[in-house]
Amino acid sequence: MKTVTSTEFRARAGQYLDDAAKAPVVITKHNRPSRVLIDIDEYEALKGGLSREQKLAQIAQDDHERFGSLYEKLAR
Repeated sequence: MKTVTSTEFRARAGQYLDDAAKAPVVITKHNRPSRVLIDIDEYEALKGGLSREQKLAQIAQDDHERFGSLYEKLAR
């Protein structure tokens, strides 16, 4: 992963856009990470992913569908 200052990024934006197609580019401001430039496919994959809470809810739903009747029998 490449790291550049915001000043460097402004001066060579085209180069860093090309670089971001291969690996994320971290842009710093005042010596701190400020932004990350990533390829659109990577962004879409991140955006389309489920949040942790959504994943846990899906697991709980799947378990209930698979084992719901067993849980009910055991509860009696």
